Amino acid sequence: MVLMRRLLGDVLRRRRTAQGRTLREVAASARVSLGYLSEVERGRKEASSELLAAICSALGVPMSVVMREVSDELARAEAAAVGALGASSSARQVRHSPSALDLAHA
Repeated sequence: MVLMRRLLGDVLRRRRTAQGRTLREVAASARVSLGYLSEVERGRKEASSELLAAICSALGVPMSVVMREVSDELARAEAAAVGALGASSSARQVRHSPSALDLAHA
């Protein structure tokens, strides 16, 4: 199961590190504790909309862009999960389906 808070944290961390900024810098700019920002980035804490707005502002990134990236990540994770389920189901069908050779000898 994919957790939204983990995807959001991943996106925020990538944005921050791409800017070459530290947790301390962004936390101070967003006026949030360093520990709490760290927990959000690791997907351990849910960010309120107010906190998310402050973090996005500190990063200079519109919240809509961050949420779009989270949505894209979620879509990829869902597609991978569906693909894995489909591959597993196909493998079971192949193993349990009679082959042409089996049918010829029946």
